Amino acid sequence: MTAAAAAGGDAGAPRRFLPPLRAAVDVRVFDHPLFAGVQHYRDLLLAAEWPAVPALDDRLALPGAQLVEQDAALLADGLHYEIRIAQGRIATRADNWHDLFNALVWASLLPLKRALNAQQCRHIAAMAPGQRNRAQAALTQFDETGVVVCMRDPSVLAAWDAHDWRALFDPSHWRGGSIAVVAVFGHALMEQALLPGRLLVGKCVVVQGDGEAGCIETVTRAIDEGRVLGDPLQLRPLPLAGIPGWHEVQDAAFYGNADYFRPLRAGRQYPAPLPLM
Repeated sequence: MTAAAAAGGDAGAPRRFLPPLRAAVDVRVFDHPLFAGVQHYRDLLLAAEWPAVPALDDRLALPGAQLVEQDAALLADGLHYEIRIAQGRIATRADNWHDLFNALVWASLLPLKRALNAQQCRHIAAMAPGQRNRAQAALTQFDETGVVVCMRDPSVLAAWDAHDWRALFDPSHWRGGSIAVVAVFGHALMEQALLPGRLLVGKCVVVQGDGEAGCIETVTRAIDEGRVLGDPLQLRPLPLAGIPGWHEVQDAAFYGNADYFRPLRAGRQYPAPLPLM
């Protein structure tokens, strides 16, 4: 399997990822910058035992929402997962990394999660049962593998537009603040990052402005108003291991791996960044 396919890249649908058992996770992985947004809940990641779903719900105390254990009794209501969330219940599997990270993202980026759910529900209501449109696919991709990026320097954006990865990942851009990861939103990225060294691809919404403050609010409003995530092709792929300091070895051979740092497809264009509110 190629690196990009394993990470949910443009090669098509990724194979099902099997996370490591809790006891097998090297806790040093949680020092990686990808987990920066959930450090407030680090104890839930490091504990030897899984948090029970009711205890997790009590701990996170999501306003207007409740984590409920996904079991046969819950699923018997026949509701769509997103519709159930809109009614205030987030189905959560016990002893499950994917759903634990999802819950932590709900706690960390609640307005963004709510905006995503509201858009999903609007599309569900407009579609025939069992059918999905491209906007729903985009919303799901962002939910699973989304990253919010802040961009200050238009020349760096031009490098990204062209898939000029060596220019995009010039350390001076990232250390100087020309470009920055504001938030890793995708809980599937966190689950896959449990295996150190995995070559992951984030699917990004970009905000252009002079600082990171306000970026999440900008993306939240754009999702709520339907100005972004109308199609999966609107999402910018970002090979996360290329970010300076995000991978152990980042030499010329690493950045020369065209299976991961993929060239731009003919005719592929990305939307302009959202202006910072």
